[in-house]
Amino acid sequence: MTDLAQWLAAALTVGILLAYESVLAVLRRTHPGLLARSAHANLREAWLRAVSAQTGSEILAVQTLRNSVMSATMIASTAALGLMGTVTLAAPSLNASLGATGSPVLTPRLALELVLLTLLFASLVSSVMSVRYYNHTGFVAAMPVGCDARQAWADAGVTYVRRAGILYSWSLRHLILVAPILACILHPLAGPMAALLVSVVLFGFDRFSTDAHTDR
Repeated sequence: MTDLAQWLAAALTVGILLAYESVLAVLRRTHPGLLARSAHANLREAWLRAVSAQTGSEILAVQTLRNSVMSATMIASTAALGLMGTVTLAAPSLNASLGATGSPVLTPRLALELVLLTLLFASLVSSVMSVRYYNHTGFVAAMPVGCDARQAWADAGVTYVRRAGILYSWSLRHLILVAPILACILHPLAGPMAALLVSVVLFGFDRFSTDAHTDR
């Protein structure tokens, strides 16, 4: 396959994913109620406000947040392992692209590897930040219901749990978007098809339905 065909396949793969995310960005501004991400963010806020109104719910709230922290930690570990593997994979391509003159030559494979590194790094940062905000929420949720400190930090706790959930969603999304890039690295023609397939699958998760409360 010629370099031009490889570049077209790589651009089409990335373009499909960017187009899908652009559509979601427009929907978030115009019709946020149609998206699961917005609905689930509201759900987390409602959950924290509900447990904050029930005396004796502190242990339950902390245990629930602990489960969320463990889930985000697993994604962070997976992203970190993938990032280290990708660095090992991209290093030979980068060294080869430098050539004898030392001037970097961008190839389709190297470009895809850099995109892969970006997605994995974004997933790692998002998941780590999600753990951070879940941890902050845990301190708020562990305060005795009704105490002055709990009331003073109630709004901050709601903000923390909302941010944590959104960051968790982004970390998982970036990890899923790795699949089409990997497919394109393995075979250029597999990239666009994998990008279309992943977009269709993500649409099922991104569309909020009151009949089926499925989360990412």
